[in-house]
Amino acid sequence: MNTTANSKLRPYAQKLRREMTKEERHLWYDFLRSLPVTFHRQKVIGSYIVDFYCADAKLVIELDGSQHYENAGLEEDHQRDRYLAGIGLQVLRYSNADVNLRFEQVSRFAKISSII
Repeated sequence: MNTTANSKLRPYAQKLRREMTKEERHLWYDFLRSLPVTFHRQKVIGSYIVDFYCADAKLVIELDGSQHYENAGLEEDHQRDRYLAGIGLQVLRYSNADVNLRFEQVSRFAKISSII
């Protein structure tokens, strides 16, 4: 999968792993890293850095802050989702509010999607 990754994004992905948002830390430490499948944080795929990636499930999980709901953010997300779908990946998107207010539901759906 990583043969098409933009190597120039790697240092930025490493920085993002060190500086995860509160919601990313919550989902990672309180759920994803304990699953029986392997998830990677801030993974470079093509010209994009995805929040969480599970190769076994061909699954990407994206957590969206407020910038994702502005016109430019919506268009960028649409292009990213099209690209990821085109290489056979399923994308699950959750808002930060979903993680903060409905963590159990987000976790349950992410678990089901990663194991199927």
